[in-house]
Amino acid sequence: MSYLYAIFLGIVQGVAEFLPISSSGHLSIFQNFMGLDNPEESNLFFDVLLHFGTLIAVFVAYREEILDLIVEFISMLKRERSPMGRAAGLSNRRMILLVILGTLPLFLILPIKDKVEGLYSNTLFIGGALLVTGLILFFSDRLGHGHKTERNSTIGDALLVGVSQALATVPGLSRSGTTISCGLCCGFERTFAVKYSFFLSIPAVLGANILSLVDAISAGIDWTLFPKYLAGVAAAMVSGYLSIRFLKRLAEKRGFGGFAYYCWGVGAVTIILSLIK
Repeated sequence: MSYLYAIFLGIVQGVAEFLPISSSGHLSIFQNFMGLDNPEESNLFFDVLLHFGTLIAVFVAYREEILDLIVEFISMLKRERSPMGRAAGLSNRRMILLVILGTLPLFLILPIKDKVEGLYSNTLFIGGALLVTGLILFFSDRLGHGHKTERNSTIGDALLVGVSQALATVPGLSRSGTTISCGLCCGFERTFAVKYSFFLSIPAVLGANILSLVDAISAGIDWTLFPKYLAGVAAAMVSGYLSIRFLKRLAEKRGFGGFAYYCWGVGAVTIILSLIK
């Protein structure tokens, strides 16, 4: 592994993880058609670090809100009143509840985890999934503007978005695109749909990577590559943070329909190359 290769994978992970274009799908495409190794297969520890890098990007981009949620969660565990006042405390506690509820459907994927991971080498399937991602983005972008936030979203809304996140564990389906689109269909305000999608990624990434870390340690870690790992993680953090900033600004001014055309283009090319191959 070279520094350039590590940085390249970090950028791909950081950009595709948050923009609605599927990071897993892109990594698989690069692996199968460009001769690049997939870190999930060739170096599990590096894959874990890349995902932690994008997780840090979420914490940096939403540092104030996340810190408030952590403080609020601690006060909830202690059964104390909110230190932030009634209105802010209620809002934060509802957000915590929504994130917990939205995470629960991921447990439904555990029994079929191996089958889902087996799809990473099926580029024909991934191409089709990217076409579906494009359709999801295209139609959700044409919905009217919703007004729901954490203050008035329902348990049903959280569970539906959670189910969409579970479905998006399939490679080629964008996690962010699917969850944001589902949130818009539930009537979420656009910027809240983006924020909720990123907040949902925190327990999802943490849980998945804690499990993967155990496997990575068992498989062995090549510590001589650690400086290159750090270069890749730094690239994932920076590109991920910039992607979040870009998507937040896009949510405020425009929609996400433009990404639909990108997903259709990449999906169509992937299917054609798969059939030729």
